[in-house]
Order: sequence, then C-alpha cells, then structure tokens
Amino acid sequence: MLNKAILIVLDSAGVGHAPDAAAYGDEGANTIGHIAENTHLDLPNMRAIGLGHIPGANLPADKNAAGAFGRLTEASSGKDTTTGHWEIAGIKLESAFPTYPDGFPKEVMDAFEQAIGRGTLGNKPASGTAILQELGEEHIKTGKVIVYTSADSVFQIAAHEEIVPVEELYDMCRKARAILQGKHAVGRVIARPFVGTCAADFKRTGNRHDFSLEPIAPTMLDALSKAGFDSLAVGKIEDIFCMRGITDSVHSAGNPACLDSLMQYMQKDFKGLCFVNLVDFDMTFGHRRDVEGYAQCLRDFDAFLPRIQQAMGENDLLLITADHGCDPTYKGTDHTRERVPILAWHKGMKKAVDLGTRDSYADIAATICEGFGLEERFGANSFYSELELN
Repeated sequence: MLNKAILIVLDSAGVGHAPDAAAYGDEGANTIGHIAENTHLDLPNMRAIGLGHIPGANLPADKNAAGAFGRLTEASSGKDTTTGHWEIAGIKLESAFPTYPDGFPKEVMDAFEQAIGRGTLGNKPASGTAILQELGEEHIKTGKVIVYTSADSVFQIAAHEEIVPVEELYDMCRKARAILQGKHAVGRVIARPFVGTCAADFKRTGNRHDFSLEPIAPTMLDALSKAGFDSLAVGKIEDIFCMRGITDSVHSAGNPACLDSLMQYMQKDFKGLCFVNLVDFDMTFGHRRDVEGYAQCLRDFDAFLPRIQQAMGENDLLLITADHGCDPTYKGTDHTRERVPILAWHKGMKKAVDLGTRDSYADIAATICEGFGLEERFGANSFYSELELN
C-alpha cells in the first residue's frame, strides 16, 4: 500500500491535439511538442522517467529511462481547468460548462451590478493583460469593475487593489457565484486584482482567487479523506474543489511558492495524497504566447524534480500530468484540447513502463485509490499494478 502519493499538475502542458480537437478548433495544437520544436528544450530529469517516450512530446527518448509514461485522453466535454482537474479526480462531465463568446447576457449583468452596487466595464472575451491596458484607467476614474471572459467557462472580475480592496473583490465574486447557477453555471468566477498607476504599468497581483462550482459527484479527495487519509492541496487546488475532501491546504501563488509548499509537506509525516497545481505554465506563459518563457518554466521544474524524488520514501508514488493544453505557438491565447502526459515514478523503478494512450484522465484517480486500498475506481482503469509497487 502507498504511504504518500504526490500528484503534480503542470497546468496546460499538453502533448498533442485530442482526437476530437477539430470540434474545438484546436486541431494541430501541441503544447510541449511545439515548444520543443521552437526552443532549445532539454528536460533530462523528466526524460529520465519517460517523458521522451511519450508520442507528441518531441523530446529525445532516454534509452535508460526508469519510470512509467503514457498519455491521457480527456473523456469530459470541455478544455478548462475545472473540467480537467475534476476528471483527474474522478468526475467525467457529459456536457461542457457554458461559455460566452459574446459576453454575458443582460439578466446576468443587471443582477450582478445590483448585487455589488457598482457598474461594470468590458463584458467580453479578452486577454487579462490587454483588458487592463484598455479599461484599467477608466476603472480607476469611475470605480466600475472590469468583467471579462475567455474561450473558457469563466466570469473574471478585475479591480485595482486601491479602488476595490481585495476582500471586497472576493465578496463580489461570491455574489457572482450565487448568480451564476443553472444554465449560467460557469466553471469558475475569478478575482483578478491588480496594481499600478496607468495602462503602461498595470500588473496583476498574487491575490487571485477562484470561486468554482462545488464538485457534482464524489472525487478521490472525498474517498481519501473519508477513509482517514490525508488529502493535502497546494496552489489553486482548494479553489477548484471548493475545499471538499481536502484536509489541509496551502494557497501558494506561483510555481516557486507552490514547490516550496510541496517540500514543506514532504517533510511532514503525512499518509495520503498531496495534490499540487503549478499555474505559471498556463497563466504566465501559455495565455501570453510566451514560447521561450514556457520553455524556461519547464526547465525550472525539471531542475527541481530531483529534490522531490530525493524527499520521497520507499512506498511513495510521484505522478506528473496536466489538465489541458495552452499551446503558445498556436492561434489565439486560449486553452487547447489536447491529450496530456502521465509520468509515474517511485524509488523501486528499474525500467521504462509504457502505460499507452488511455481513455480518461480519471485513470489517475483510480490508480491513487487502488494504491491506498480503496474500492473507488470512478468508471476508470487503474494502472497501479503496472507500476510494480509492493
């Protein structure tokens, strides 16, 4: 039986378009593969556990790799953060969360403005940095908050921290979350606080906070915590799951802080899961189409990986995956419908194990539950037996 499972989501690090990508306008997208083609990308530590063997990664295969590798195909409809993480944890969505390519309807905006006692600006799909340059100064002058969305199912509220204090912005998000139910039940309402004096220097802060829907079905987090195991969350995991099934959490912001929080948990004698989201790949580089920045972010994680491995015990399992794609070489700035990598490693691994192309992200939840002796499989297929863990 497992002692610890460390599950790390490299947010948006896809490895090639999914079979149904054309339906999403994403045929040909490949986040890691295209970054590898366009930069001098070498990830020796992830290649050493099998990344180069995954079709689409476009990295040299390490002939001496010792680890399990494969790729996961999303069974749920959609390509957003909530959908991907929920499926990793065992929930498959039959229909995608609603999106708003023409902005939110009048009944939603009227109800929101009435609830917060302020007017709004924007109400359209936009890049988070571009809309601050466009509307940030008007927001400061008028006090109206900026509302925008994207190709994903999100209702984002941007406000300057000196005009709308962060706690007030969070309260606005809670009010929006209460309104956005039923047919308008977007996956996430996101607080986007920023600072700066003018359009030239506006900058979003680390006080971002996501207000997700509560999971619509039990997840591996519920199963683990109910069975008495630790269920630890790092980064925005607590937001995505509304703290349900989570026994302890650190809401760190940015990859370095999240990795530091992971290492602090690793030093503790916990028994169960530590679930980590590394958001910078997506938020800082994918959406901003920063190919070299994304490549460096991958290099930085790869360089950190041995520290995680060294901190692991004999009955600990490391799993590395992603939740969707966000190919910075592709058209637009939105998520891309892609397969995602799965890498698995423990200290006893002596050879490369090909997990193949799998039908659902939920295979991760099934594997973790089997590793802790739980019965839940979420209609998915565990690969625990293939890992040769006692």
